[in-house]
Amino acid sequence: MRYYPVNLDIKDRKCLVIGGGDVGTRKVMTLLECTASVTVVSPAASEKLLKLAGLDIISLIKRSYIESDLVGMFLVICATDDEKLNWKVSKDAEKLNMLCNIADRPEACNFILPSVVKRGDLVISISTSGKSPAYAKKLRKDLEKQYGEEYGILINMMGAIRRKLLNQHHEPEAHKHIFEDLIEKNLVKMIRDNETDKINSVLFNILGEGYSFDDLIRE
Repeated sequence: MRYYPVNLDIKDRKCLVIGGGDVGTRKVMTLLECTASVTVVSPAASEKLLKLAGLDIISLIKRSYIESDLVGMFLVICATDDEKLNWKVSKDAEKLNMLCNIADRPEACNFILPSVVKRGDLVISISTSGKSPAYAKKLRKDLEKQYGEEYGILINMMGAIRRKLLNQHHEPEAHKHIFEDLIEKNLVKMIRDNETDKINSVLFNILGEGYSFDDLIRE
């Protein structure tokens, strides 16, 4: 296996996107979803990027890339159709030991971006190691049909239960059987069918008093 699977925390980290077209815009939006601090360098920019810059949500530098743009950045994504520029960014980033992704050029990257299914805090990543993005997209669409929004709600509820148990000074290892029991009860179907009373009954039987579905998903 060539690539090391990892979920990267980029909250408030400085991330650079080179290129202001459709692809660059999509990369920016994903970075913003992950609460990164985003700078875009591009002579031209999409309407969406211009609007984001006008609202001070991103920094937009309207000129061509120069090597010093990488200074202080955590990662860089290059999304242009200029092959010479793509490889220059790759080489410049390599000198600084930076995380670097060149859109649609896995051979120029030290990390690649998977196709992703997001349901709240549930994130399912699909990668073909850059060999078939089209098939990764097909798998993503299949999984989107299989995993509905109820899975995100379930994960949020589980997280709230876990926090509550930890606040009661329970040892994490002691929780294992509790969560195994909850998972066995097919809570996903109950959430999908809006069977709140059944969910609360399961919570009471396994956890005791003080655990309400409505309260948990609001935490």
